[in-house]
Formats: sequence, structure tokens, C-alpha cells
Amino acid sequence: MFALVNDIDGYPEFVPGCLASTLISRTPTEIVASLDVGKGPVRQSFTTKNFLKNYSRIEMTLVKGPFKSLHGVWTFTELSPTSCKIMLSINFELSGMLKFAFGGVFSQIANTMVDSFSKRAKVVYGE
Repeated sequence: MFALVNDIDGYPEFVPGCLASTLISRTPTEIVASLDVGKGPVRQSFTTKNFLKNYSRIEMTLVKGPFKSLHGVWTFTELSPTSCKIMLSINFELSGMLKFAFGGVFSQIANTMVDSFSKRAKVVYGE
């Protein structure tokens, strides 16, 4: 699951609302990437720096985008050799009038992320 979350290039294939993704840089402990997200005519782009922690945690911080602040944490807890529990916590605040136009769209995308990755894992790894 950790690998799926870090496969940023694949997001547009299975994450609802993700229109495009760009990997900017990658090291063994950090990824910088941009996402274009939206629904209908409402579209925004943002860039995050993701800190990778021992296959158990990914912390995201805002580099640039329409947010006053954005911080997220993915956690991965092994349940068995073939399964794990994933959790995503995202806290964000949009700037100015964007909170009215884009806040609902981004909340909807964020709320479906874990389910999107669970479904993708079934496709990639099987039941």
C-alpha cells in the first residue's frame, strides 16, 4: 500500500477528481509532486513535499497552491503479511474566496482517497 500511495504518476487512473499528476523530485526519503484536481469547471493545482518514514508513514506539507495551509499524514499499520490498515488525515485551509468555490470539491476528493487506494490495491494485488 505504501508503494501505491507513492505511485503519484498513477493517481489520474484511479483517484476520482485527480486530473493530472507530476513528479517533480524523488529521493529515498522525500517526494515533491504536483496534483491537478477538480470537478467540472472547478480546477486547482498544488504541490506538496512528502516525507517518507520507514514504509509506515507519509507526511505531506504544502509547497505551493491555493491553500493557506495543508498538512496530511498517511499511516500504514501491518495487520498480516498480506494486509494492512491505511489511514489518511488531512487538514487544510483555503485562501480567500477559493474556500467557497473549491473547498467542497477538495473535501470530497480527500474523503474518497483511502477508498480509492483500497480499490486500486484489489486491482493491482488481487483480493
